[in-house]
Amino acid sequence: MIILPAIDIKDGNCVRLFKGDFSTVEKVAADYLETAKGFEEAGATWIHMVDLDGAKEGRPVNTKIYKDVAEKTSLKVEVGGGIRNIETIEEYLSMGISSVIIGSAALKNPQLVKDAVEKFGSEKIAVGIDSKNGMVATEGWLESSDVHYIDLAKEMIKIGVKYFIVTDISKDGTLSGVNTKQLGDLAKATNGECCIIASGGVHTIEDIKACKQLGLYGTICGKSIYKGTLDLREAVECAGIQ
Repeated sequence: MIILPAIDIKDGNCVRLFKGDFSTVEKVAADYLETAKGFEEAGATWIHMVDLDGAKEGRPVNTKIYKDVAEKTSLKVEVGGGIRNIETIEEYLSMGISSVIIGSAALKNPQLVKDAVEKFGSEKIAVGIDSKNGMVATEGWLESSDVHYIDLAKEMIKIGVKYFIVTDISKDGTLSGVNTKQLGDLAKATNGECCIIASGGVHTIEDIKACKQLGLYGTICGKSIYKGTLDLREAVECAGIQ
């Protein structure tokens, strides 16, 4: 299982939110590049980065930051937030980003996902499924839908998607533990047809163990690292081969 330490960017700063609420923004690190290099030194091979400004505005905002991390570290960079067209995906991949996350557009414009997978390959495209009470939320979690997260995953698998970042918004930034039921239900419903990356709620090494036990592909760790409740090096060692 891979461990993906996370840096969320808002107004150029490294921040975290509580349950996706923009009014709860909290700066958690002084410098994004030094933070990323620290993750690298702890043994991480991937980094999960979110353009919170982009998610809210529906367009890329903090592009230079992700390019910097891709160019100045050995980390594979996974980026999401505000990705709404094929041109943005191509731009990110051309600057060395390893994986691009399509979130809101997966629900509203599935053709974009299909085109992206066909053009760039399933290894380069991940779909972010964020849910509240099992229902998919979009536009930086500001809008809710009547689509169940498992139904969306199944539709995405049909058009070639392999990688999913699955977030329970009620858990995100809370340090209350991952939603093992939601993750387990998705794994069972998709019968090993996709690679699931858990996001939201990671608190201690026990959450890493729980995700590994479920057979997940990866786990994203954010606030737990910044607050010191999870040691990144220990998490990487527990997860195994990166």
